[in-house]
Amino acid sequence: MTFEPTRLAGVFVVHTQAIPDARGYFVRTFSADDFRARQLNPVIAQANTSHNRRRGTLRGMHFQHAPAAEAKLVQCTRGAIYDVAVDVRPDSPTYRQWVSCELSATNRRALYLPEGCAHGFQTLEDDTDVSYLVSHPYAPDLADGFRYDDPAVGIAWPLAVTVISERDAQWPALVTAAPRGDTGRPDA
Repeated sequence: MTFEPTRLAGVFVVHTQAIPDARGYFVRTFSADDFRARQLNPVIAQANTSHNRRRGTLRGMHFQHAPAAEAKLVQCTRGAIYDVAVDVRPDSPTYRQWVSCELSATNRRALYLPEGCAHGFQTLEDDTDVSYLVSHPYAPDLADGFRYDDPAVGIAWPLAVTVISERDAQWPALVTAAPRGDTGRPDA
């Protein structure tokens, strides 16, 4: 595994190495030791999978407040997604900035998001599956989000949105969502 830093502190594109043989291939997708060595949160408290039927489906933008702030490792195991991380740490020099990465079953990359970053994605293919390893269980009372099309953030989604949940479509702007207190910045 190699970790490619992004311009957002603590967000990494994780590249995996396939080891092929006559059966197919083997890929290590997570190593607590590798994460610890880079001072990334190695805790996995919950594993989630989402199945998305239609190309253009959008899920996001989601995060949890402290003390349930989550680090996430996101992988696309079938199909392809445009994956986005947004810095929601108000005291961060990159607050409200975002990075994106295409994740697919073919490229086997992952995106690591530390506590204090919001996450969302848009499917690029029909029948896309996404796997998330998260450092804290879902805490509905501390769950939050903001609009995927918030002009103050300006995410450039690659496709028209074909499917979105009612909840995701009705999130407020980030400046309304985030100032709820500590968003879980690791060094706070």
